[in-house]
Amino acid sequence: MDAGVDAGVEPGVELIGALRSVVGAGQVLDDDDLVAPYAVDWSRRFAGPALAVVRPADTAEVAAVVRACIAAGVPVLPQGGNTGLVGGSVPGADGPPVVILSTRRLARLEPVDDLAGQVTAGAGVVLADLHRHVRAAGWEYGVDLAARDSATVGGTIGTNAGGIRVCVHGMTRAQVVGVEAVLPDGSVISHLGGLPKDNTGYDLTGLLVGSEGTLGVVTAARLRLVRPATASAVALVGVRDAADALALVRSAVPRGVRLLAAELLDAAMLRHVCTVASLPWPLAGAADHLLLLETESPRDGEIAMDLPDDRDAVVALDPADRARFWSYRERAAEATAALGVPHRFDVSVPMGGWDAFVTDLRARVRSLPDVDELLVFGHLADGNLHVEVLGPQPDDERVDAVVLTAVADHHGSISAEHGVGRAKAAYLALTRSPAEIAAMRAVKAGLDPRGLFNPGAVLV
Repeated sequence: MDAGVDAGVEPGVELIGALRSVVGAGQVLDDDDLVAPYAVDWSRRFAGPALAVVRPADTAEVAAVVRACIAAGVPVLPQGGNTGLVGGSVPGADGPPVVILSTRRLARLEPVDDLAGQVTAGAGVVLADLHRHVRAAGWEYGVDLAARDSATVGGTIGTNAGGIRVCVHGMTRAQVVGVEAVLPDGSVISHLGGLPKDNTGYDLTGLLVGSEGTLGVVTAARLRLVRPATASAVALVGVRDAADALALVRSAVPRGVRLLAAELLDAAMLRHVCTVASLPWPLAGAADHLLLLETESPRDGEIAMDLPDDRDAVVALDPADRARFWSYRERAAEATAALGVPHRFDVSVPMGGWDAFVTDLRARVRSLPDVDELLVFGHLADGNLHVEVLGPQPDDERVDAVVLTAVADHHGSISAEHGVGRAKAAYLALTRSPAEIAAMRAVKAGLDPRGLFNPGAVLV
């Protein structure tokens, strides 16, 4: 026992005292009712024990918190907006109690560097705030998603989030040109210069993007910005299936026109959205699927897409109508959540393989007991499907095994944009080779030899 520590003081009590001395008593939560919202993820399927939630205000406090936890041998779980769907942002149900390190107070947001087209943002900055900040300077940030009002910069970096603009701007990794982070030994790395050419050894920024808090805590990032579209039009079109939708996208988007989004919902998903969100059916008639297509226009009020006259379609030009059309897609996850606790899957398949995968998956899922409904929607332009299965209990993993095995059989990825977390860690070998997993383990062991950073996430 260390000198000066009372024999009757539990290590957790001692650690909480140390954390309070770092960040202030009001920024350490250890009351069960206050901790509970941080310990359950947005999907409501995953939750686990937490010793406390600590909310540091800057990188120095993060480093001190990490050093205190490591000295006490207590695992650290970095957490952003806690909008994850795979259990990576909350403790494992069977794991030891962790300290949840909330990055929400790391909210620095520097002026836009107009010459470089970049901005430095703290990990706790909410995406919607980042969008407003850079838009005021004439720029946009290339990552956007339905959870923009709660998802944070750090959380989206940790999961390498995708969203609705991947087809034009790429995933989060493509937007991050530098990071500041605290590593599992409490040391700080800071590389926020944002140089377009910086070819000096290993890409630590790229390594930390998508690492889901298993290799360190990202505290700030240097982000690449893009010029906003001059104007745009959004169309809602009835289509037969994904193949029909892809063919329509190819024919409707003229050469030289930027495709900003192509999203697809099956009819069952669309009906639930209309019911839960109190939205009218958007088309004149019935449709097997709804395609949302957005393209850039040369100026306000113009439509830069060639939709055939025989298609059941509606087009929006002004901002209010475009936002209303987008609500059919963006309220999909909310609609299924209102029906229960769904098993949610974020997967990808090769372009052109959407329909074959869904047909096969429906046949496989029919063999499972208790399945009420299978719903499919997602990002058509990059092959990213969101599969929602209603009926099975949250802890029934039989449907997980069936869905993820089907993905592997169709040469896809078990995680397209939400990360691996705990939900998919046991299935990683379905889409990663033994050599790749061994290399990941070597990296993890090199940076976190005691395995105290987000244990159980990504690797088991």
